[in-house]
Amino acid sequence: MPSTGRIRDKISELPHKPGVYLMKDRLGTVIYVGKARDLRKRVSQYFHPSRRLGWDIKFRALIDAISDFDIHLVKGEPEALLLESRLIKEFKPRYNVSLRDDKRFLMLKVNLKDSIPRFMLTRLMVDDGAQYFGPFPDSKALRRSLDTVRHKFNLRGCKALRPSEKDYKHCLYGHIDVCSAPCVGHVTLEQYRMQVENACEFLSGHCSEMLKNLESAMVSASAAKNYERAARLRDQIKALKVTTRKTTRYRKLPNKLPVSLDPENDIKNLSEILNLKSAPTHIEGFDISNISGTYTVASMVVFRNGKPSNGEYRRYKIRDVTVQDDFACMAEVVRRRYLRLKKEGRPLPDLILIDGGRGQLNSAIKSLTELKLHHMDIVALAKEFEEIYLPKQKEPIKLGLDNGALRLLQRIRDESHRFANSFNAELRLKRISESVLDEFPGIGGRRKAALLKHFGSVKKLKKAKLEEIAEVQGFGVKTAQALFDFLGAR
Repeated sequence: MPSTGRIRDKISELPHKPGVYLMKDRLGTVIYVGKARDLRKRVSQYFHPSRRLGWDIKFRALIDAISDFDIHLVKGEPEALLLESRLIKEFKPRYNVSLRDDKRFLMLKVNLKDSIPRFMLTRLMVDDGAQYFGPFPDSKALRRSLDTVRHKFNLRGCKALRPSEKDYKHCLYGHIDVCSAPCVGHVTLEQYRMQVENACEFLSGHCSEMLKNLESAMVSASAAKNYERAARLRDQIKALKVTTRKTTRYRKLPNKLPVSLDPENDIKNLSEILNLKSAPTHIEGFDISNISGTYTVASMVVFRNGKPSNGEYRRYKIRDVTVQDDFACMAEVVRRRYLRLKKEGRPLPDLILIDGGRGQLNSAIKSLTELKLHHMDIVALAKEFEEIYLPKQKEPIKLGLDNGALRLLQRIRDESHRFANSFNAELRLKRISESVLDEFPGIGGRRKAALLKHFGSVKKLKKAKLEEIAEVQGFGVKTAQALFDFLGAR
């Protein structure tokens, strides 16, 4: 079981509201995405010891890997379904099984550039100049609504791109006067295009008048005791309301971490809570990473307008600190970062975020003071209890987990943590790879680079067949055999 002290505290602050939750491992990587009608009730179920006996091996592995979690609140279940699908496709969490087939929600597509435009159902949006509506979580309601729209606006239901008189002979829609049949000249192409444009306006949400007419017809049918017709109208009304209900549109996530659904509001909240002079649209976050004092590195990430600016990320090898001392490492990297910005005359961030508690914050402040940059706004975020430490405030600030300001700081902290850990892992793997190949006599830098480029890693190289090694540039059969025997003995 993971350490649940901090997780239990986070669960106790979860709201009884619908949303999506993201389970993360110790490196901050999203390993599972799920949705819930009641976030607190659903997430807490993962950490009930009494349920452990009923877990299968895979689920137990997921629970043991969870180190933290994140949530997104939504308005209702359809929105949760859409967001869950989006996040699974973005993160590809290794423990998600459902939706792994990359199934997409249905959308309506119409290309007004076609000679006789037609509405089609599709699951894939491409840049082809067509107009798309959706996605729609309820495919049954969508199909029923599309049928209603075709009847209302006299649209064709045939699949031919350019229907002809031959297609009209077998057209049910045309013979029952549902379609206005532009293919045989019953209406002009301009008139039919106007019908399609009116349908597009309806699907965009302008459907109040039609709903009123259907509701009036349903009441009349019920009063006339035509209950079958009233029931059909009731189902049409319900389907139209579901189909045309507005939901939040989720854009493609710019990085491998949850982003805010309302970054501007998060920045505004953060500015008010920290009592900043201006909105912190430019924030820089720092973290230190080391394994038992070895390969000590630091990361600096940049967020602009609440979103990561990957091109401005920087990573540092710690130079001056030879022992395991996170405080001294933080002081060094902050000093190096802002000494350089000061020398180059480049703009300073609106806010600095330090991953850690009071000790790390004081170390960073000391470096800023030495550089005569003590006027800069700086805070620290301690992971254990998600407490915000300020320079001149004795007690830390503790906000609710659904607070936008805290979630913005968490995203920056988690991204700096991920970036630092990835650099640390890269150095360790590089060192391991170098040490193994360096022991093989006569390898040389060029041959070693050719091997790693061809196979990607020493791990894959060890699994390679003799013939595959011999195919690498610079290796003959004799040298390949020697390397194959060498790696097999390791």
